[in-house]
Amino acid sequence: MKKMSKLEAILWNIAFPGFSQLLIGQYIKGVLFVALEFIMNVKSRFNQAIMYSFLGEIDSAEAITNYQWLMFYPCVYMFAMWDAYRTAMPSDEKFSYLPFVFCAYFVTLGLMVSPKVTFFKYHLGPVFLPMVFLIPGLIVGFLIKFLLSMKFHDK
Repeated sequence: MKKMSKLEAILWNIAFPGFSQLLIGQYIKGVLFVALEFIMNVKSRFNQAIMYSFLGEIDSAEAITNYQWLMFYPCVYMFAMWDAYRTAMPSDEKFSYLPFVFCAYFVTLGLMVSPKVTFFKYHLGPVFLPMVFLIPGLIVGFLIKFLLSMKFHDK
C-alpha cells in the first residue's frame, strides 16, 4: 500500500473523489467513490451546470440542474476527501473530521439556497454559491476543531 501525504490525499480527491483511495490500494472503496461521483454527476447534470456557470449562463445552469441528485454531491465529495486525509494523518490527530463535515453542511446549504441568493446584483447559481459557502464551512470547522483541541489538550 502506497503512503501519501495529507496534502496529496486531499488534492487527488479534489481532482476526483476516490482517486486517493485507488492510489493507496483501497480499490473497493475507491471504485465505490468513483462510481458514486459518476452517478451523482450524470443524474444531477453537474458538468453541464459547471460549463454554463463558467460561461456566465447561470439561468441555464439552474434550468438543467437536478437539485435532488446534486444535494448528495457535497457530502460524498467531502467524505471521500476526509477518508483520504484520515488515511494519511497521524494516528493521534483529533477532530480532523470537523472541517470536512462543516464544509459538507455549508456547501449543501449553499446549494439549497442558490436559486434565491444574490450578492451585489450577482446571482451565483448552483455552482459558484456553494463554492462560496465552502469558506464559512472551513472557518467554522477549523474553529470548532481548535476549541475542542484546546479543551481536551488541558485534560
